[in-house]
Amino acid sequence: MKRLIPLLLCTALLGACSGLPFRKDEAGEAAARALAARRAQQPALASDGTARVAIDGVEIEKIPFRAGVSLATVERMAGQRDCRGGNGAGLVTPAGPVEVYRMACDNGAVFMARCELRQCAPMR
Repeated sequence: MKRLIPLLLCTALLGACSGLPFRKDEAGEAAARALAARRAQQPALASDGTARVAIDGVEIEKIPFRAGVSLATVERMAGQRDCRGGNGAGLVTPAGPVEVYRMACDNGAVFMARCELRQCAPMR
């Protein structure tokens, strides 16, 4: 009986608190307005001068072509898988001990490879 009374009091207190209205979050509303303003001000062209592309409302990020240390190895691996492309394999990640390369094939496929300390393997 001694434990029942504090338990009932805690339950009543929690029930009373759950009925209180929440106050509006002014910081959240300000962040949402700032985000909407940024989206409205996006330029029509990407950084490389081509038109921005969006599929299902999601903008496709275009990254500039960058050569890496294992570029020739990745292009050779792609050629063994019947992938030949215009620009060749470009570095997607920052240069370092682990690098990821991407190559757009002529047939529309994409070949990706991960190189760790110049040891490359295709990604699936």
